[in-house]
Order: sequence, then C-alpha cells, then structure tokens
Amino acid sequence: MTSLVRHVTFDCADSYRLASFWAEALGGAVTDEDKPGDPEVLVRAEGIGLLFIQVPEPKTVKNRVHLDLQPQDRTRDEEAERLAALGATVVADHRRPDGTGWILMADVEGNEFCVERSAGERVKTGD
Repeated sequence: MTSLVRHVTFDCADSYRLASFWAEALGGAVTDEDKPGDPEVLVRAEGIGLLFIQVPEPKTVKNRVHLDLQPQDRTRDEEAERLAALGATVVADHRRPDGTGWILMADVEGNEFCVERSAGERVKTGD
C-alpha cells in the first residue's frame, strides 16, 4: 500500500484571506467550519485539498514547489486575466509567439504559480 496526498499545505500570514483567493481561483470552497481569523483554513476543490496555516514569519524566497493551473473552460490568457482580477499578479511571462508557454503569477501573499494552456489550446498546437 502507498501513501495518498491528503492536501497541499501553505504557510501564510492570513490563512482565511489566502484560502478565499484559492477557493475562488479553483472553483472550490472554504470549509463551513473555517472563519476569518482562524489559524488554519481548508479549501476543497475538485481533485485537491489545500490547507492554509498561519505562521509568524513572512515568505522570503522563491517557492520550491508550486501549482500549475490548467484552465478548463477558458484560455490561458483569459484565466490569467480572471486571476488578476482576484488579486494575483504576473511575475513573468513565458508565452511564446507560437502560442506555447505559460504565465508565472503570484497569489495575494506572493506564492508563485503557473497558468498553462487549456487542453483545447494544446490540441490546436499538437502538444
């Protein structure tokens, strides 16, 4: 028997705020028992659970692990625009002229993540 990843855990300054961002980003939800000010907040979304734990020390360096998001019902560029409207920022643009590549973004606390092309966009380029 092997292990199962129960959830991915993030250290953060404001667990409820960051969890709310990711719940909206992933179309998931903060669990009913979690409230603003709680030191631990869980987000459940299709295929993943994210746990946000409040810690006193700030983020100081680049993430060693990050999430890669693949839009399900819109293009990569449309998804990046939607996430920016939620408070994310573009860190680096790795899009190429042929349509391949990704956008490196940061969430509301500076945690990096990538927005890749949708499955539909990949089919168009044979990727």
